Amino acid sequence: MATRAIHRAFAKRTVPFLTSQSLFLSSISRSVSTLVLAEHEGGSIKAPSVSAVAAASSLSKDNSISVLLAGSGPSLQEAAAHAASCHPSVSQVLVADSDKFSHPLAEPWAKLVHLVQQKGGYSHIIAPSGSFGKNILPRAAALLDVSPITDIIEISESNLFVRPIYAGNALCTVRYAGANPCMLTIRSTSFPVPPISADSKSEASISQVDLSTFGEDAVGKSRYVKLTSQETERPDLGNAHVVVTGGRALKSAENFKMIEKLAEKLGAAVGATRAAVDAGFVPNDLQVGQTGKIVAPELYMAFGVSGAIQHLAGMRDSKVIVAVNKDADAPIFQVADYGLVGDLFEVIPELLEKMPEKK
Repeated sequence: MATRAIHRAFAKRTVPFLTSQSLFLSSISRSVSTLVLAEHEGGSIKAPSVSAVAAASSLSKDNSISVLLAGSGPSLQEAAAHAASCHPSVSQVLVADSDKFSHPLAEPWAKLVHLVQQKGGYSHIIAPSGSFGKNILPRAAALLDVSPITDIIEISESNLFVRPIYAGNALCTVRYAGANPCMLTIRSTSFPVPPISADSKSEASISQVDLSTFGEDAVGKSRYVKLTSQETERPDLGNAHVVVTGGRALKSAENFKMIEKLAEKLGAAVGATRAAVDAGFVPNDLQVGQTGKIVAPELYMAFGVSGAIQHLAGMRDSKVIVAVNKDADAPIFQVADYGLVGDLFEVIPELLEKMPEKK
């Protein structure tokens, strides 16, 4: 009788922590390890990749963060040394040194991520949400048979994230319940890197990735042709503290030079709307918006910009927004901190005349 009573008591007892979802959540919280796919140039890690490390550090207090670099030559080793000290949360730097990675093509990089994941068994893989991350992460996710979550602006928990939808007009909270790894791209402007004191700097270990099993078929069908870039002393658009943007109202590439002159006086980066890019005023690497670059400078100046939804999605996080437009009902004024209703062909020359030269 006593035995049957004990069995009945255990049968009625509920054990919530044994549910599959709870086991999944507890296993993630116990062991979080992250692989950050980093882009480098000129012997140093690019700022969006450092922001990806900062995002990874917010996943868990006990997160083990590894940074993956690929390339060839002396600049790769310099970048590895920079990655080892770029953030105190980095515990390891993995270096894939091969001519196959001389250029960041999606096919070899995706195969590399698959190889490193098989050996490392990471719970998360993170890349910045720029052309580098958007190119590589989806292909790598397909090889690993998982669904990536893109353009994360906030990490609530190790499996709970916030991302914008409807061109940034709404925010969506997403819970990841799939198998490891959880693959993310993060919006770098949402994860600023705080200044790192000399006391908190640490040197992570640097290890070489074993590429002995990396076959020739990993190169894929795409090939690198050439890189073209404009030589300018202006700051990079994605990391500039001040951005001056022009829209279709400038009417021509010749008139757009007024924006460039104003940017030179302010020490600012030049941006453009999609309409200005499509009209051929400037190259598409200057486009700000949902289909261009996401910026969040201290000061954003918009001249002749109507404020279409896709453009606002790329700059609405700017600290101070100044808009100049002759249409008083332009949507840009709804997000601007300071607005001037006026003709930009009169306003910009007056600014250029009265503004002191940059020191």
